[in-house]
Parts: sequence; structure tokens; C-alpha cells
Amino acid sequence: MGKNFLKSSLQNASFNIIYQIGFRIITFLLNAYVLRNISQAVVGVMNVRLLLLESTILFLSREAFRRACLTKTTEHNWTQVINLLWLTVPLCAVLSVLFGWIWLNILSTPEPEITVHYKVGVLAICISCVIEMCAEPLYLVSQAFLFVKLRILLDAINVTIRTLTFTILIVWKPSAAVVAFSAAQILAVVSYVVGYYTYFHFYTEMRKSRPPESPDDFPFRKLADFLPRLNSDGQALVDWKLCLLTWSFLKQGVLKQVLTEGERYVMTLFSVLTFAEQGVYDVVNNLGSLAARFLFRPIEESGYFYFSQLVHRDLPIKKQNEVQMTEAATVLRQLLRFVVSVGVAVVCFGQAYSRLLLALYGGTGLAEGVGPMLLRTHCLAILLLALNGTTECYALATMNTAQLDRYNHVMAFLSIGFLFFSWLLTLLFGSVGFILANCCNMAARISHSVIFIHKRYLDTAYKPLKGIIPGKLFLMVVISSAIITMYSEVRFYERSKITHFCIGAVSFFLSVGVWIYEEFDIVKSIYAKVRKHPTKEQ
Repeated sequence: MGKNFLKSSLQNASFNIIYQIGFRIITFLLNAYVLRNISQAVVGVMNVRLLLLESTILFLSREAFRRACLTKTTEHNWTQVINLLWLTVPLCAVLSVLFGWIWLNILSTPEPEITVHYKVGVLAICISCVIEMCAEPLYLVSQAFLFVKLRILLDAINVTIRTLTFTILIVWKPSAAVVAFSAAQILAVVSYVVGYYTYFHFYTEMRKSRPPESPDDFPFRKLADFLPRLNSDGQALVDWKLCLLTWSFLKQGVLKQVLTEGERYVMTLFSVLTFAEQGVYDVVNNLGSLAARFLFRPIEESGYFYFSQLVHRDLPIKKQNEVQMTEAATVLRQLLRFVVSVGVAVVCFGQAYSRLLLALYGGTGLAEGVGPMLLRTHCLAILLLALNGTTECYALATMNTAQLDRYNHVMAFLSIGFLFFSWLLTLLFGSVGFILANCCNMAARISHSVIFIHKRYLDTAYKPLKGIIPGKLFLMVVISSAIITMYSEVRFYERSKITHFCIGAVSFFLSVGVWIYEEFDIVKSIYAKVRKHPTKEQ
């Protein structure tokens, strides 16, 4: 296909990061307005209970299919892949009925004084999930054939429509927040699905006018090719090897979902926090996760795609292409160095600026009480999240089926331990216990992935795990900045928040400058790749 996977992955991550920053700034401002107009209990119902339902259904419906079908895309029989991907729709419908019933009949229902529209919210989530699955084949094709800008554009439209619709309806009628949430959910998902089908309809029609002798590696000639159909050469409906890989990821996905959303499951199933406390926790968790959404998740997704294309799952490193293995090891080391440096900076600056950020975001009420302590503790979780995301994306992209199955057993024990410690630590420390349990969970997952990577490169000349330790000069400057800014908070926060902010800004830019100086090879490498003429989309 003539692709440069590293360049395309970097472009994907770059566009995704730019999109995340741009649109999250907009949603940040709109959400700050919304938080001042609805109660924290309603925030808990929407952002914990209802979004947990959406996350559960979507993750179990599609995550395993995505990971399996994005492995070695240049070798796919696309008719079989499309047939396999359409299985996500009935799977999603079954899961929607199952979990929708649990959410309505098993879990505790919010009190009428909180909201009377809870059932509407549950039904809207279930319907929107099934609708969204109808675009899954087109989404995966756009990923496999590097339609980077298309995905970013449609995600941006999705977020914009969802946020604006919700905000406008809240302004009109704050008491119907859950109805506004439901309407925004349905409208955004419909726009997202229609956008994919509209784009590929015009794209396939446009390609029909190309000269017959033009090189063409895009296997879809019309929109109907994205629908399930029989193979013309009499092959099986689906690739059974991909089915087995999907099944491995599906078993692993159940466990990973428990680990990812464990605190929400504990809140929902055991009612250890009230809806108002859940609302505060969710607001703080969202703020603490900004770095993850801005940087780490796009890097993890692009990294998984990149490593899964270059590194064969079933071959040792020594028996693979030397040039590609050198590049992959270098990229892994640089990714680790970058994300760990970001995580360390978040820990150091987050201690002194958590209270100021909460005051700007949700008002003085949010900046008092347990909120600042939650956000400060969450900064440590961000560092571990950064390291876990990168090491785990490499491990999952390069493990063979047997290793994935063994990993599933490890995840099973981690899931049980995480749920237990979430419950125990929450009883002991309140909502801070959720974050502490999450830190323990991620530390265990990091250990497993690091051991796998170490064994993978044990008998080679490559040392990608050296990227885990940032540069000494950067560490010295950023730790000094932490001490200075914590003193600044004690001395200036109440008297002059602007002075406190300016001290932090100077310290931050000094830390960034030192990092660029110390890691100039990484900066130069990224710049050289990104500045090249972008890979032409199909």
C-alpha cells in the first residue's frame, strides 16, 4: 500500500492531540457553565451511572473487534473482515437489552428530587449504542487505510453537537438535565454515523472516475461493499484466525473494562458514595484525566496501530526485519521518555495548582472540601496511567494468542484485587480510596508489561525500557519547581492568585525548555516526521 506507518501514526496522534486540545477547551468552558446550573447529584447520575452504561456496552461490543482487525491490515481479506465487524451490531443489541434491564431493575434508582427522567436516559444510551455500531465497519476501514483527518473531523462534529445541544437545552430548562443529556446523545450519534456513510458514498463514487490503469489498493468500489456479503471465491464468511484473536481480546476486554471503570462499578453496585459525592468525584476525575485524553490516549491508539504493523506477534525480535525492529525499539523508548516526563510534570505542578484549577472550573464550592485532595492524588495516577498506557499498548500489539490468553488470567486476578481494594480503601479513605486503588492496579499492570518487554528484548542489542527514566537535568528542575510552587500556594494563593499563577507559568516554561534541550533528539525526530508531506489519503 506504500504506507509509512510511523509517519501516519505520528500524524494520527498529532491531529488527535490537536483535536482533543481544541475541542476539550470548548467543552471545558461549556461544562464549567453547566456545573453552575445543575446539582452535583445530577452530574453523578449522568456522568457516572449513564456514561458507565454507555462505556460498558460499547467497550464489550467493539473493542475486541477493533484490536483484532487492526492487526496486519495489509494482509486482510476485507470481505471477511467486514462480515466479522457487522457481528458487533447484534452483539451490541443483546448487551443493550441485558445491561439496560440491569440499570433499570437491579440498580438503585435516583430519588425523584434528583431526577424523574432516569429511564429516559437509560433508553437513550442503549439506542445510541446500537446506532453507533452501524458505523463500525466504516470506522475500522478509515483507520486501516489511514483516513486520519476523517476520523478527527467526525469526532469533532460528534463532540460539538453533543456539547452544544446539551448546553442549549440546559439553558432553556435546567430541571430537565437528563432529558437534555439524552437528546444530545442521540443527535450526536446519528450525526456521527451519517457522516461516515455520506463521506464513503461520495468517496467511492469519486473513485469510479479514475483511469483504469491507475494504481488502486482500496478494495471498496461502492457503499454496498461495506455491508455483509458472501465471498465471491467461495471462502469462509469470516477469517477464523481473526475470530480466535477477537475472542482472546474479548475475554481480555471484560477484565480490562473492570479495571478501567472499576471505581464506577463499585460506586454503582455498592452505593459507597451518594450521587452528589459521585458527581464531585467525576468532575475531579475528568479534570485529572485531561492529560490522558489530550495526549496519552491518542498516543496509545496510534502506538498500538504502529507496533501491530511492524512487529510480528509470533516471531522473536531476532528473526524479524532488523531495520524495522530498530525503528520500533527506538520509537518505544522515545514514547516512554515523553509520556513519563509529562506524567512527572503533572505530579509536580498538580500539588500546588489543584485548588486553583477547581476554583476556576466549578467555583469556590468545588475548590473546598475533598476536591483538591482528590485532584492532587489523581496526579500520581496520571503518571502511572502514562506509563501503563504505553507499555501495555506495545505488549498487546505484539503478544501472540497464547500470551494474550495468559495475560487474561493475570487480568482476572488484577480485576478481583482491584474491586476488593476499591471497596476497602473507599471505606477507609472515602473517595480518595478509589484513586489509591487505581494506582495499585496500574502499578501491577505496568510491572507485567515491563517484564514482557524486557523478556522480548532480552537477547538483543535494543534497550527500549531505558526510556522510563527521564533526564537528570529535567528531573532536578521539575522537582525544584514543585517546591517553589507549593511555597507559592501557601504564601500567595489567598492574597493574589495571579501572582501564584505567574510563578507556576514561569516554572513550567523553564521545565519545558530544559526538557527540549535535554531531549532534543526526540523533538528533532518528531519534527522531521511530522513536517514531511502528509500521507495522501486514499
